[in-house]
Amino acid sequence: MVSSSNALFVFEAAARSGSFTRAAEELNVTQPAVSRMLSRFESYLGLRLFERGGKGAILTAEGEVLYRRVADGFRSIEAGLREVEQLRGGKETVTISVSSAFTTHWLMPRMDHFQRRFPSVDLRFQMIAGSLRGQVDNVDLGMRFLDGDEAVPAEAMVMRETMLPICSPGYRQAKPEDGAAGEGNTIINLTDSALDWAERYPPFATGRPGPVKTLSFSDYAVVVQAALLGQGVAFGWITVVSHALRSGALVPASDRLTRGERNCVLLTPRNRPPSPVVREIRDWIGAELRAEIEAIDALHPGLGLKQACYG
Repeated sequence: MVSSSNALFVFEAAARSGSFTRAAEELNVTQPAVSRMLSRFESYLGLRLFERGGKGAILTAEGEVLYRRVADGFRSIEAGLREVEQLRGGKETVTISVSSAFTTHWLMPRMDHFQRRFPSVDLRFQMIAGSLRGQVDNVDLGMRFLDGDEAVPAEAMVMRETMLPICSPGYRQAKPEDGAAGEGNTIINLTDSALDWAERYPPFATGRPGPVKTLSFSDYAVVVQAALLGQGVAFGWITVVSHALRSGALVPASDRLTRGERNCVLLTPRNRPPSPVVREIRDWIGAELRAEIEAIDALHPGLGLKQACYG
C-alpha cells in the first residue's frame, strides 16, 4: 500500500527539481528511497510518471498533467495557510474538524470568500483522512455523518447524504479517434468504502464498453483528484464535489443519484455552547452548500439534486 500523501510530496519534489537525488536531499531521505516510493506510486496508479534515463527525472505526458495539478494544489494550500496565519494576533481562534477531502476540494477554493466574511477569525483545522464519525471534542465545530435515525438539532442539519458518479468532461466526452471510447471505464475507489457503487450504475454516460479497470486510494481527497485528472469515474459525495460540479471541472457520469441513509451535520461540543462567530460559520457553510447545490440543479436539472439533498 502506498501512502498517497507521502507519495504526492515525493512526486512533487522530484518533478519540480528534475532529479531523484535532489528530491532525496530536499526531503532528507536516500535516493533509493525516493526511487522506490515513486516506482510503487506508478504501480499503484498503473501508469508511468517519469522517463528513466541519464537526463534526470523527465516527466511523461501523464506525469506533466499530474504535476500541474499537484503543484497548483500545493500552492493553493500554502496560500491558504499563509492567509490563515496572517489572521493571528488577538483575533478569535476557531478550530473546525473536517475531512481532508472537504478542506481540499470545497473549503480551500473559497478561502478568500471566508476571510472577507470573517476577517477577525483565526481558522484552524483538525483534518480527518477517514470517515467523519465520532464525537466533536476539543474543537469548535465538526462536520459529521450521522445515521438517519439519530437525533439532529435543527441548526446542525446541513443536508442528506447524496452521491453520484462523477468524471472530468474530457473523460466523459472522449471520442473513438482518441483511442479511449473502445476501452472500458476505470473505476476510482476509496479503499475502505463498503459500497459496490459501480455495479449499481452502468452503463455510465461515457461510451466505454470494454472491460472495467480499477484504481483504489485510501484518501478520498486523492480519489477526487484522480477524477479531476481524467483518470476515470469516481463516486462523488456532494459535500466534497459540489464546487467542481458547479465550475464544470467535474460532470455527472450518470443521471441517477444515490441518496444515503445518513445526514451531514455540523456539530458543536456538547459541554459548551458555541460562540456567536462559530454559529455564523456553521450557517455560512450550510448556506454556501445550498447555493452551490441550487446552481448545480440549474446546470443539471435532470438529476433532481436539490430535492435529494433537502427533500
